[in-house]
Amino acid sequence: MKKILVLLFTLVCVVGLVTGCGGGAANENENDNGDVAATEVKIGINYELTGNVASYGESSVKGIMMAFDEINAAGGIDGMKIVPIKVDNKSDPAEATSLATRLMTQEDVVACLGPATSGNYMATIPVAMGNEIPIISASATADEGVTVDKKGNVNEYVFRLCYNDTFQGVTMANFAANNLSAKNAVIIQDKSSDYAEGLAKNFISTFEGTGGTIVVQEGYVAKDKDFNAILTKIKGEEFDVIFLPGYYQEAGLVIKQARDLGITAPVLGADGFDSPVLLELAGADALNDVYFSNHYSSLDKDPKVQDFIAAYTEKYGVEPNAFNALGYDLGNYIADAIKRAGSTDPIAVKDALAGTENFVGVTGSFSMGADHNPVKSIVVIGLKDGVQSTSVKVGPK
Repeated sequence: MKKILVLLFTLVCVVGLVTGCGGGAANENENDNGDVAATEVKIGINYELTGNVASYGESSVKGIMMAFDEINAAGGIDGMKIVPIKVDNKSDPAEATSLATRLMTQEDVVACLGPATSGNYMATIPVAMGNEIPIISASATADEGVTVDKKGNVNEYVFRLCYNDTFQGVTMANFAANNLSAKNAVIIQDKSSDYAEGLAKNFISTFEGTGGTIVVQEGYVAKDKDFNAILTKIKGEEFDVIFLPGYYQEAGLVIKQARDLGITAPVLGADGFDSPVLLELAGADALNDVYFSNHYSSLDKDPKVQDFIAAYTEKYGVEPNAFNALGYDLGNYIADAIKRAGSTDPIAVKDALAGTENFVGVTGSFSMGADHNPVKSIVVIGLKDGVQSTSVKVGPK
């Protein structure tokens, strides 16, 4: 019996020694000071990879992953490898909320990137605020309910890299009046979208402020296919431009059907036009005298922009669009914030995001405003046969 007890005691000691030598979790190492240092950092990617606006989500994620691949190849963030936890919210707000909850409560992420569209992004805000984990979108442009709540309070854990719809609507109204000498405008907007509502509201107030007149204001809802009734109605009116706030799926069809009816007036839109699907739906012949506000242009001769275009084209085999560029900046922005925070603590990362100054990105340089909106420039792009042919850069308001 004594021999058995001795053997058992010896076995327990050996197991204890082996366990002690093994260290902590696989993603941690002990540094020179005896502290446990992380070897990886998890970042959630909650985007629309299928569904109505999958083009935006897919494009954004390609840019994000390109940035993460470059950072990891260069040694990571202070030696920590970025581990993206990618999920598909299926272009649905409820799914976006559910996935945000999973990422923040089960996956141990430092921050979440996305979703791409304002409605889906806003659905995740309560989750971020409740869990005190920062979220950042590169393309959620809605004026209200994003970085600032309805009471005017800044959402502490919510950021974006893009300008808001006010800036886009104001810019396009001024472009219509000043660059196109427009006096009368027609508005055809997506009535089911907060994005389109904000754009239309600011276009109208600014255009009327220049002395212009809104002749007709018509609406449709997402997933509509036939716009001939609306277009036939406006064809009999006198107008100089059409402002078409909405997304590429419907915008492409509206433009094609308008041109088929002989409506040749310039068509103006916003960043929701920026998708290769617009060309597929409208056709090259219809996409002349079409202008839209955007975050960047491939025509920009800035070496940083041209280097990005070359690297992206080599990696993916196609030239990047604005959502690719925004995603790339977003990936670099969160990595920059984590590095400046010197920590993977979400609160420290949030503070670093808020304190950003003079971040240099492909879509422009910016500092983060007190309202968690970046102060940056906007570009107005003109299409010729569906191809970007002109770009005008407008400074921040």
